[in-house]
Amino acid sequence: MGSLSSVVLPEYPADLQAPLALQRAQLDFELEKAQEAQLLQLLAASPFIGRCLKLQPQLLEGFLSGQAGFSAPDWSQPHTEAQAMAALRRYRNASLCQCLADDLLRGQSIAQALQRVSQLADQLINLAYQWAWQELTPQWGQPLDAAGRVMPLLILGMGKLGGGELNLSSDIDLIFVYPENGDTHGGRRSTENQQFYTKLGQKIILLLNQTTADGFVYRVDMRLRPFGDSGPLVLSFAAFEDYYQAQGRDWERYAMLKARILNPVAPFAAELQAMLKPFVYRRYIDFSAIESLRRMKQLIEQENRRRNRVDNIKLGAGGIREVEFIIQTLQLIRGGRIPAIQQPSIFAAMQALRQEGLLDAEAEQMLRSDYLLLRRVEHWLQGLDDQQTQTLPADTLSRQRLVLALGAPDWPALQQQINDAMARIHQQFRQVIAQEDNAEPQELLLGRLLWDSEQTAAELAEHLDWLDVAAAELLIQQVQQFKTDSQKRQVGPRGRELLAKLLPLLLHVVAQEQAGPQVLERVLGVLRQIVSRTAYLELLFENPPALQQLVRLCGRSGWLAEHLARYPMLLDELIDPEQLYQVATSADYRDRLRQQMLRVPEDDLELVMESLRQYKQAQTLRIAAADITGILPLMKVSDHLTWLAEALVEKVVELAWQQMSDKYGYPAGLDAHSAKAFAVVAYGKLGGLELGYGSDLDLVFLHQCDSLAATSGERGIDSRQFYLKLVQRILHLCTTRTASGLLYEVDTRLRPSGNAGLLTVHVDTYGDYLRQDAWTWEHQALVRTRLIYGDPVIAQRFEQIRAEILGKSRDLAALRAEVRDMRQKLREHHGVASTEVKHKAGGIVDLEFISQFLVLGYAAKYPALYQYSDNIRILDAAAEAGLMPLAQAQQLQQAYQQLRGISHRQTLAPAQGAAEEDLSVAEQQVRAAWQQFVATD
Repeated sequence: MGSLSSVVLPEYPADLQAPLALQRAQLDFELEKAQEAQLLQLLAASPFIGRCLKLQPQLLEGFLSGQAGFSAPDWSQPHTEAQAMAALRRYRNASLCQCLADDLLRGQSIAQALQRVSQLADQLINLAYQWAWQELTPQWGQPLDAAGRVMPLLILGMGKLGGGELNLSSDIDLIFVYPENGDTHGGRRSTENQQFYTKLGQKIILLLNQTTADGFVYRVDMRLRPFGDSGPLVLSFAAFEDYYQAQGRDWERYAMLKARILNPVAPFAAELQAMLKPFVYRRYIDFSAIESLRRMKQLIEQENRRRNRVDNIKLGAGGIREVEFIIQTLQLIRGGRIPAIQQPSIFAAMQALRQEGLLDAEAEQMLRSDYLLLRRVEHWLQGLDDQQTQTLPADTLSRQRLVLALGAPDWPALQQQINDAMARIHQQFRQVIAQEDNAEPQELLLGRLLWDSEQTAAELAEHLDWLDVAAAELLIQQVQQFKTDSQKRQVGPRGRELLAKLLPLLLHVVAQEQAGPQVLERVLGVLRQIVSRTAYLELLFENPPALQQLVRLCGRSGWLAEHLARYPMLLDELIDPEQLYQVATSADYRDRLRQQMLRVPEDDLELVMESLRQYKQAQTLRIAAADITGILPLMKVSDHLTWLAEALVEKVVELAWQQMSDKYGYPAGLDAHSAKAFAVVAYGKLGGLELGYGSDLDLVFLHQCDSLAATSGERGIDSRQFYLKLVQRILHLCTTRTASGLLYEVDTRLRPSGNAGLLTVHVDTYGDYLRQDAWTWEHQALVRTRLIYGDPVIAQRFEQIRAEILGKSRDLAALRAEVRDMRQKLREHHGVASTEVKHKAGGIVDLEFISQFLVLGYAAKYPALYQYSDNIRILDAAAEAGLMPLAQAQQLQQAYQQLRGISHRQTLAPAQGAAEEDLSVAEQQVRAAWQQFVATD
């Protein structure tokens, strides 16, 4: 064995001597002096070679002599899966180390090395394919075509593998394609060809990709296949062709330039090549690809500026990627007319481009030599430790190894050589596809990168510098999933074109707004509903302010996002932001509705109902937009929702009256010019001017028809029955579900006798019921009532009845007991431990019950208490009557507004909820008032 003292040689730097001595000591070889020097040279340049020799010491003689003493695996004898994996990995490691040894000891050129590495990959992939085929066919049989020929799984090698210039330690990009569908024959069982080839592909990937004690063969990347990771692992020729004809994108054409069939079985390989050629190469100068290539170039330049990858010889400015872009751009644009440049190999393509006059001789020579230099550096960077890297090392030891492997004088000299080469390449790169005035703006490049890139979420995450890594990866996954889902929809060429433009613009707006994955998911939820409706995609693309409003609204409110997704026609409202946030008046709602309904034929009931709903949805969107941006305070939000409901109820009554009178004529004593003797009384939130988003309408319908005579029409009916049918028609117009949903849910259970009573009653009957039969809780409900539709006579009668009932003298102790009892029943119904801001102790309902108690208990003495139906003004009246100090009334009013504000926000943005505000003070004040007025007799 050579002495360790021979390790300490003057030509090896001091930092390298200790690790080199350790590596040599681990190898038990008796060598002559010249052989010892060669071994040390290998170990100094590559620890990978040392590891390989430690596991397979018999390889040393071949490394030193150049005569490989090993052969490829032979499947003529059975091999288990574990044995096959071990054989492939040992052969791979031995072959790559032999290649490195030939580089170092025998001066093999980098072009020869790249060719050897690529041929080795072809061999290993085909060996894996052959073993997997032998493993599966006894059980499943073989796929046969109509002529009885065995059909192979054709393996397309992409990228550098396809070009025959594979890196030493590289991923391999593969695509699996099979000739045609059918069933397998000749095995113990039969299966569909698709299933057989899928099993075969999975087995090949396992053999190559899995890391074992012997390492791996290749990291296999299948993302370049149609539909990427979400697509089937294998495709038939027909499906393959359909995809590229209908959905193939420019970057896929760019990738297909280097596609090569690794197992070219005749006649199937020729058929596949003929199928792909028209997709990749067009018969004319391909101006359609130029803009896509320009965007790709912009992305590369932007990424270089942003990352400043000065030490990355592949992705940095002037790196390997830029040489490939220069050559492949010329191929893609001109290749259809000049078959000679249709070459997967970059070296063959360079030569052909020079011969065809598309690349001058000086530029071609410079690009070739600089490219070979960078590939040689990359080759040895990866040869150091069998790692896929293109970044120049920062540590002294790795730098010294690289200098030795490349035969450079020292590190500064090598680095200068690399820098000079990359500067020359970048100068050529900048001249490819000149920038035009109308080129895509720089700010859209991030969105374009996220939309077009086939990189993983982890690889792209660093571009989203306003988010942490986890949020950035989630956002990118959402984009990728949306893209996958869209590809499976019937979008059409125009739709795909719009999506390709719209999504980068959307992602730019998301970046501007510093939005996160939750916001993007809401926006994508809207887009999923319109992805096949190009008019809406066009609307958003042509109106960037509308797109910005969409992102902002979705950021503020999950409810709004769901609303927009459910009713995409609301996107029209986003076009004019000033109009969107314009605050309307009560009269505006009626006027806008009148104008909209003028365009709708009254005899088209379906269109009438749809138009009413669309109007409601559009106005609700405007209110919500003004709410979440702070333009409308809480009290005004409820006012606007109330005014909107009143306008719609009025219109529905008018429409229903018209339809009923057209069919049955008018009730006795009335004509087209008479008042209707009909009224609508609002209870609950609508009655109290406190309507919320999505609130039901609690309504009671009254009439003042004293006659049993028939109506005036040819199909006359009892006049009172006319009013019953009128209410049924009103309810139908409100509650029938159309494409735009319901107009309102209507609850009529507060009418006399509840569900057992008639849908509409005479106003006098209503008064009699409240005097004689109503429960205390029904009198409580009467506190929050208003007449929202009706002629003056019936309106006056209603106000008389309301004043009479609410102004009755009551026993306070009995009233307290009944109010407490009713509150307890409600709490039990909703859960005693309810945490809802409405029903919890000290919540909204408690405060409403306090107001109702004050009205019922003290209105006989203080009539001002029942003048208004809303809680805020009832509390004002209570303070004026001296029932509570003004300060307490104000505190309760603030508490009520705070609680209702939380309730509104829980609707608009459920994820935020009450956590954003501390409600303890408000709830404490309400509980104290409950104890003071209701709980204590």
